[in-house]
Amino acid sequence: MSKKLYIILPLIALFVAGTVSANHAWGKYHWDISTADSTISPLELGDNLSTVWGSSLTGASIDWNLSVLKNQISAGASNADCDPTSGRVEICNGEYGDNGWLGIASVWATRGKSNHIVQGVVKVNDTYFNTPSYNTDAWRNLVMCQEIGHTFGLDHQDEAFNNANLGTCMDYTNDPDGTILGQLDNQHPNQHDYDMMTEMHSHLNSTDGGGGGGKPDKGNGGGNGGGKGKPADVGSHIDFDDPSSWGRAIAQDASGKDSLFEKNLGNGRVVVTHVTWIN
Repeated sequence: MSKKLYIILPLIALFVAGTVSANHAWGKYHWDISTADSTISPLELGDNLSTVWGSSLTGASIDWNLSVLKNQISAGASNADCDPTSGRVEICNGEYGDNGWLGIASVWATRGKSNHIVQGVVKVNDTYFNTPSYNTDAWRNLVMCQEIGHTFGLDHQDEAFNNANLGTCMDYTNDPDGTILGQLDNQHPNQHDYDMMTEMHSHLNSTDGGGGGGKPDKGNGGGNGGGKGKPADVGSHIDFDDPSSWGRAIAQDASGKDSLFEKNLGNGRVVVTHVTWIN
């Protein structure tokens, strides 16, 4: 059976704007990695970041390692353009311009029966993180934690900036550490995020399900693998910094801004782009 390759950039919830999501998995997309597999060979987070982001990446990695999907920080295999690498997540920062977006998180996945993620990318826009409004540890921690969560297949629990903090980085807020309004801290995942990760990977961890298939091959083998190698054209560069490359808008965030875009690449492939805008 042929598989359709999808490029997905999950950053804004697919649920009704402004609502709190009891189930915040992003569709059925997940890595084909069991807990046992990821304990032996953790999912790699490629560090292409400048030093100002180092503690945020380290903290997010530690936080998400409390979930069933284990990760480790590795040297970046990309650059500020953040081209994807099969079998891992590349994480990048740069001054991507006064274009209105704080961050983009993307996953490439096969669609069909498996819905397996094969690679991911996170980009954070220093054009805004270098300004007084966002140049804080709390904002960097929130956004880094959230974007990595998206590349694991999680969506937002709530996407209204002015709602009370839920105590999770998968929640939009204007008060990341809760100190402005004396509310919960949104710099880390919460138990609901971990529970969702457990549910998403339950079939891989089932004792009668055979376990996961391990991380997708990075395309360096001799051609005798099980078919999880790099699909054709999966690494082709698309300039996601340019909104005109996102395709048509198909959904809005809680403030009414277009946040979900779809572009048909032909041959059974589509790009779906999720963007988080400055508030």
